[in-house]
Amino acid sequence: MLRKTDFYIDGAWVAPLAGQELEVINPANELPVATISLGGKEDLDRAVAAARTAFESWSRTELSERVALVGRLLEAYRARAGEMAKAISTEMGAPISFAASHQTGAGIWHMEGFLDAVKEIAFERPLRPDVPSERIVREPIGVCGLITPWNWPMNQVTLKVVPALLAGCTVVLKPSEIAPLSALLFAELVDEAGAPKGVFNLVNGDGPGVGAAMSAHPGIDLMSFTGSTRAGIAVTKAAADTVKRVALELGGKSPNIVFADADLEGAVKRGVRHCMENTGQSCNAPTRMLVELEAYESAVEIAGKVAAATEVGDPAEEGRHIGPLVSEAQFDKVQRLIESGITGGARLVAGGAGRPQGFNRGYYARPTVFADVTPQMEIWREEIFGPVLAITPFKDEAEAIRLANDTPYGLAAYINTGDRERARRVSGELKAGMVRVNSAGLAKGSPFGGYKQSGIGREGGVLGIEEFLETKAIAFGDMA
Repeated sequence: MLRKTDFYIDGAWVAPLAGQELEVINPANELPVATISLGGKEDLDRAVAAARTAFESWSRTELSERVALVGRLLEAYRARAGEMAKAISTEMGAPISFAASHQTGAGIWHMEGFLDAVKEIAFERPLRPDVPSERIVREPIGVCGLITPWNWPMNQVTLKVVPALLAGCTVVLKPSEIAPLSALLFAELVDEAGAPKGVFNLVNGDGPGVGAAMSAHPGIDLMSFTGSTRAGIAVTKAAADTVKRVALELGGKSPNIVFADADLEGAVKRGVRHCMENTGQSCNAPTRMLVELEAYESAVEIAGKVAAATEVGDPAEEGRHIGPLVSEAQFDKVQRLIESGITGGARLVAGGAGRPQGFNRGYYARPTVFADVTPQMEIWREEIFGPVLAITPFKDEAEAIRLANDTPYGLAAYINTGDRERARRVSGELKAGMVRVNSAGLAKGSPFGGYKQSGIGREGGVLGIEEFLETKAIAFGDMA
């Protein structure tokens, strides 16, 4: 079993000052695969001090030097992509094919996107052509505390670390203690790329320990957090006393609107598969399918068949199957919510409670579809974070919009229709940070983030780098 108990602080791997050992569990077999340490405030203080010292020089480097570091990091990441995929598959249960193509691939995608995006940022410019004596300067905000989740480890690590470094900030990263192995490998890659001492630091820990201490730490200038809305609220409250900037990427309960004039079979199949992807553990998953009444029963039938045909399997094996949920706690939550759907009166179309046939160990859940779900039901309102789809009918466009927006979240929304004008109208009415029509993909560098309780700020591309910049206005008067 691996022992990964050291932290990466000030350019070196160091033993924790206040470490408590924790086993990392493989969700496929419920067996420990590694031991890490959960740090404490003393470890965080050491990392913040290193980052503050490094900020004095790193913030003054030429942009070309920062770009070169990220370029070297990208090459090191590509060279060890196979190791990264294995680490992600082992720690959080993503099937190895998916871990390689999507999970690990997301890190490459974002690094490439940021290297393009940074060319578009004017770090210094005149306020307006008619006011050449006033300059607008964009400067790095300082030391950044980064807390990343377990469901898309490298997606979120690269969405935070890379733009911060390009902006000229220094960072302290706390990855999820449930899935820390990929982040520890990422720290090795940062070291291999030649990052100056203190520019990047990693301290493992849990939310109540290191996470809370980061949010309240006076030496941290910005907190960037991805995770549950409940935890995001806690981060914001803890950060308030030091009035630091907070960026949040939180939960979702994304609607997928299917109009009767859409390619029904294609729209429903894509929607179900997207919902089940990553075993449903994606904040932007289309987990509420809203179907126009005249196409409703056909859509329910298609969705049931697609879910029933969704294979569940060992994440160590190649293939297009889905793997286990990440942990016992997540498994228990998903099972409770499936039971809630059944007892709450929703029509069970596919799946249900318990493990799939052939599994008596591991945190595997059955791909599940409920129909006739109403807004009063828990499975309509709660972010399940498992392979569970809720379907409900609507009678017209106005009702579709009302139902889609009937959620405290506003991360993503999906529309399926053959009417271009309708797509424009409806997309304009949806309270979501990202709207995709007829399964259109988002381009590299698109801003990722949401409305309402789905968060504050945007990640990715130009806006993702600007999250880590302060704005200064400098007006020059007459010189003697």
